[in-house]
Amino acid sequence: MKNTILKVKNLNVELEGEKILEELSFEVEEGEVLAILGPNGAGKTVLLKTLLSLLPYQGEIEWKEGVEIGYVPQRLPFIKDVPLSVKEFFDLGKIPINETKGILKSIGLKEGILKKKIGDLSSGQFQRILIGWALSSKPKVLLFDEPLTGIDIGGQETVYNLLEKLRKENNLTILFVTHELSIVYSLADRIICLNKRMLCSGVPKEILTPERISDLYSGQVKFYQHRHLDDGTVSP
Repeated sequence: MKNTILKVKNLNVELEGEKILEELSFEVEEGEVLAILGPNGAGKTVLLKTLLSLLPYQGEIEWKEGVEIGYVPQRLPFIKDVPLSVKEFFDLGKIPINETKGILKSIGLKEGILKKKIGDLSSGQFQRILIGWALSSKPKVLLFDEPLTGIDIGGQETVYNLLEKLRKENNLTILFVTHELSIVYSLADRIICLNKRMLCSGVPKEILTPERISDLYSGQVKFYQHRHLDDGTVSP
């Protein structure tokens, strides 16, 4: 039996006189992974922030009562310029050291990284730290805004394998914005195509035809599918 964790109905967002989202309606089931696709300026980031009640809106947003939500933003460039170690970064959230070590283990990082400065981390390591920070509140839902921005292809594979592992281990519901169409096949249960309005929704393999992708992004987009290996990792 399905258990709905989020209901959105007739969502409208207008910022500085400009309509950003119009008449958007969808539902998300508990444990589901939903990918949000669309061109730049389509309202994807605005949607995530609105779901967190960070922006004014009209319509209905109904989360399951008591649900805890973690959020990983698109980028936090200023953090890398602050002279903080990884340990000091987690200390800002008053996270006990034993809990921090447990989080590091769950995201595939060794305890030695606690001594490293945030600014000295690779883009992939930094993204894992942000995911770990989001996990510190023990959420049942994780929102990701383009989690692979600035990460090389090898790092992208690793981060997405991590998200798949965390989803399975914690029965997480994941909503993520991405332009990485090839990864959507391996991680997302369902997608919504967004360009201020809902253009399409459904199972990736049924919805993401080359023609529809071309229409969504106003031009031909090349993509390829990934396949799951026996050990649960993803391979091109």
